Amino acid sequence: MEFTRSLVESQACEYREREPLYAVEEETLETLPAAFESGEYGRRDAAWVVRWYYRRFLGDYPDDERRDAEERFWTNDFEAVRDAIADAVDASDAAAAIDSLTALEAVDVPVASAFCMFIDPDEYVVVGPREWSTLRDADELSHSYPNPPSVSQYETYLEHCRSLADRFDCDLWTVYRALWRLSD
Repeated sequence: MEFTRSLVESQACEYREREPLYAVEEETLETLPAAFESGEYGRRDAAWVVRWYYRRFLGDYPDDERRDAEERFWTNDFEAVRDAIADAVDASDAAAAIDSLTALEAVDVPVASAFCMFIDPDEYVVVGPREWSTLRDADELSHSYPNPPSVSQYETYLEHCRSLADRFDCDLWTVYRALWRLSD
C-alpha cells in the first residue's frame, strides 16, 4: 500500500461516517486539551482517556485486560494524576510527556500517547497495534508492533505520522483516522 493524499482523506472521511466513537472523540478533542491545560477537569475526564484507549477497539481488546487497566487507573491518587498531566502539558517533547504520564498506574506508552493526543492533538497522536501495523504495511516502519512500544519507538512512530501530516497538508487527527480505517 502506498499512502496518497486522496487515500488519507477518503479513509479519514470514512472513519467519520463509520466509527461509532467519532462524535464523542471529536467533541473531546475540542474540549479536553483546554481543560488539561487550565487544570479544570475532574478525575472522570482523565479516566475517560484510559477508557477510550481500550474501548475504541470495540470488543477486539481482551475485556479482562481492559477492565484491569481501567480499575488500576482509578487507584492513582488524583493529585498524582493532575501532576502527571500538568507535567505532560508543560513538557518540551514527547519523551518528557510520556515519562511523566507513565509514572501513573495503568499508563504505559500507548495509553500515555492517548493522553498526549488529548493534551495537544496538533503535536501528538495515539499509538496502538492497528495504527502501527498500517504504517508497517506501507513500509513507513520497519518492524512489527512492539507490545508495548518504548518511548523511543513511540517517537519514531510519531515522526512518521507527522511526516504524513506534512506531506498531505493535514492534521494528526486526520492521519490517525486514516490509519485506523486502513487497518480494518
